Amino acid sequence: SDAICNFVICNDSSLRSQPIIFNPDFFVEKLRHEKPEVFTELVVSNITRLIDLPGAELAQLMGEEDPKLPGANSTASGFFRSLISLKRKEKGVVFGSPLTEEGIAQVSQLIEYLHKNLRAEGLFRVPGNSIRQQILKDALNSGTDIDLDSGEFHSNDVATLLKMFLGELPEPLLTHKHFHAHLKIADLTLFDEKGNKTSTPDKERQIEALQLLFLILPAPNRSLLKLLLDLLYQTAKKQDKNKMSAHNLALMFAPHILWPRNVTANDLQENITKLNNGVTFMIKHSQKLFKAPVYIRECARLHYLGSRAHTSKDDLDLLTSSGSKELQPLKSQKRSRLDSCHQEETQQRTEEALKELFHHVHNMPDSAKKKKLIRQFNKHPAALTPGSDVPTSPAPRRARSRSFSGLIKRKVLGTPVILERKSRDTTPEPVRVSKENVQLLQKCGSPAHMSQAKLKSLEGQKEGSCRRMRARLLSKDSSSL
Repeated sequence: SDAICNFVICNDSSLRSQPIIFNPDFFVEKLRHEKPEVFTELVVSNITRLIDLPGAELAQLMGEEDPKLPGANSTASGFFRSLISLKRKEKGVVFGSPLTEEGIAQVSQLIEYLHKNLRAEGLFRVPGNSIRQQILKDALNSGTDIDLDSGEFHSNDVATLLKMFLGELPEPLLTHKHFHAHLKIADLTLFDEKGNKTSTPDKERQIEALQLLFLILPAPNRSLLKLLLDLLYQTAKKQDKNKMSAHNLALMFAPHILWPRNVTANDLQENITKLNNGVTFMIKHSQKLFKAPVYIRECARLHYLGSRAHTSKDDLDLLTSSGSKELQPLKSQKRSRLDSCHQEETQQRTEEALKELFHHVHNMPDSAKKKKLIRQFNKHPAALTPGSDVPTSPAPRRARSRSFSGLIKRKVLGTPVILERKSRDTTPEPVRVSKENVQLLQKCGSPAHMSQAKLKSLEGQKEGSCRRMRARLLSKDSSSL
């Protein structure tokens, strides 16, 4: 849907209060007019993604080769084609001339009148009066103003004249270059679970292919096609009154807007059903066919914003999926940054507290409590003990002396004795934190938030136990002496 721009830069004060309708296909039209080669390559690359066009048909679609149409080399229908061409020798300003914007402006009067008279039974099927049609045709060719509401002309006269105008164009409204592409679009069907084609039409792909194909139509053809399909769509909606369904209308207009010129029904043979069904589909879905696909809009927008334009829908989907993190709102980005900073800060405090605790245990005098704590550090299977500054390779183990002199020697020299578990491996294991040590930390409080008072009290308790142990050892040594 069109969006309304609230911000307007305008020097005319009388126009500033009026809303400006923003066309969502603005960048698409801009790219079409300023860089037609880039635009055509972008659209055709996506068309070939949907339908299979061999080299010759692709060259015809691109205008690099003359279109090869059915019946072009046949001599059986040459007589009928010559009769048809004789009828079109007389060319006026509008009828029989190449399509122009001026001709569309004249014919749009007929379309506007028919929009007001859609209830006439047999509209576009019942022929009008030939004399009134010739008068109306001469007036359109001369460019004079016509008052169709005066009651001089009947709606069947106007409807028949509109078909006549389309039939006398040098080439069909959908052009000869697009003929083979329309046949391929009619063959687009769904696939079953095993990947085999079914007979069910793939409507989504057909709509997408027609949207792309209409984008590379000449501008006058696209403008008149939109006016015509809108008229036929509204006519089909009134079929309870005019008895003209979308299929009936397609039978009336397919020879004029899609069939190649100077061919007969015998030349088309089995393709007639495809062509008629294709026009029926266009009438039913006309309200969707003149909007550029979303990925074409995005490619055109990125082209003018200086970004790298992707040339297919798959590339655009890949861009969207890979750049989803970059398109997050600013608030969520700030929140994620704050959360990560908070986690890093908490982890850092925890590591510092564990490091301090490890140093404290490491500097404790040799005792059973120290052995137990170190064993708890060694039992943890996941993380290393914090503090990389502590030497990882233990000092050579010394034979512990139970004598009083040995105790005095260790206290005086301050030689640390590092206890380690007995292992058959020659390589020392790194000191690790165990689950029991974590439980010990929880008893003492969270390491990240442990106060100095708690640490001192814990240290005092451990020193008291060490004093009691030394006193016990001294009493044993003295009794042995």
